[in-house]
Amino acid sequence: MVESAEKQWYVLHTYSGYENRVKANIESRKESMGMSNYIFRVVVPEQEEHEVKNGKDKIKMDKTFPGYVLIQMVMTDESWYIVRNTPGVTGFIGSHGQGSKPTPLLPEEVELILSRLDQTPETKEIDAKVGDTVTIIDGAFSGLSGKIVEMDNEKAKLKVDIDMFGRETSAELDFKQVKPVE
Repeated sequence: MVESAEKQWYVLHTYSGYENRVKANIESRKESMGMSNYIFRVVVPEQEEHEVKNGKDKIKMDKTFPGYVLIQMVMTDESWYIVRNTPGVTGFIGSHGQGSKPTPLLPEEVELILSRLDQTPETKEIDAKVGDTVTIIDGAFSGLSGKIVEMDNEKAKLKVDIDMFGRETSAELDFKQVKPVE
């Protein structure tokens, strides 16, 4: 079987009520087993629910898909084994029997689920470095260009100096809000 070298989204089935514990377990195993280049995001699909109890407004997190966790990963034998054998995980959705790797979610499916959760797929890479000029394509400074002065690859954010009205102004932007100038 040919292994996919790109990160994709998969759905894990977990014991109901163990979703957050599974997320924490995967994140700690990812660090302790050196899998940060293979396992990226772990998302428990949940939304805020407002309820009035005893005259008080309470906010609780309600599971959108109880018993399921989304995971963004590069599917290799090792990453598949580590995630599959995480305590609380009962298996991958889309796996067809013993020893077969699961089918990833389609990009449209991921986009739909994450947009409903008010999360968007993160762009963790940009073809630019500190000192490069970028054009801002989204947000208040859209259409302006600036020079990258700081980059945070972990948070997918960068600080850009923009020339506005003859003064240099700094803006903190997401990677997806800029494109490198060719």
